[in-house]
Amino acid sequence: MKREEYEAAMEPMQAELVGMARWAKATGQRILVIFEGRDTAGKGGAIGAVRESLNPRQCRTVALSKPTEAEQGQWYFQRYVEHLPTAGEIVLFDRSWYNRAGVEKVMGYATGEQVAAFLEQVPVFEKMLVDDGILLFKYWLATDQAEQEERLRERLEDPMKRWKLSPVDLAARDKYDAYTEAREAMFAATHTASAPWTVVDFNDQKLGRLTLVRDLLDRLPDTKVDPAEIEFGPLGRVPAVETYGALRPIQSYPES
Repeated sequence: MKREEYEAAMEPMQAELVGMARWAKATGQRILVIFEGRDTAGKGGAIGAVRESLNPRQCRTVALSKPTEAEQGQWYFQRYVEHLPTAGEIVLFDRSWYNRAGVEKVMGYATGEQVAAFLEQVPVFEKMLVDDGILLFKYWLATDQAEQEERLRERLEDPMKRWKLSPVDLAARDKYDAYTEAREAMFAATHTASAPWTVVDFNDQKLGRLTLVRDLLDRLPDTKVDPAEIEFGPLGRVPAVETYGALRPIQSYPES
């Protein structure tokens, strides 16, 4: 999809997302969106599309690193609970507790018993969240292996994207089928009526973002809340020109 076509389609949805945020703030609604998928699927870009026009104080992203030694001794869900949304907040999880059913399982960071216990507990845990009023959305971003290979090579060769490439990403190349098997087991155990999964094709990332945002907006209740009235009268003076005392602006960037 060409950028111009993408931006034209996304612009009205950005306005709807702003309306969603205004509605959440006015009603105290809590919104939690989980983004999962293979490495290079496009989770960061999808999250950016959702939060681009929103107030970062209201809409925040959670991307936790590997658990500390103290966290490893806690209830598995404990470190995620403290990041759940409060009234009026929108929280976007860049990966989530589902690490246990994916990378931890495939890479051997969790035992079979731990994974089995997790898959048994997740539906109960998520139903508690939903029953408490949280609007929970779970998205899986799907990518074919050929597309994943192309994106991994792009990260390797592009200095601006090299930071995205890790040894874990490269190790996952040989485990594509294992990740598929783990995903299917995860879906079978955790695709529930109260917290269903939604799979979005992200082989074309721009099209994937449009599809995901449209689906998210369509699954919300009526979010129409008029903006608060703000009186913006005349300034009552000639606009002032900025003046400086102790410090002055640095030299402006050279024009071409």
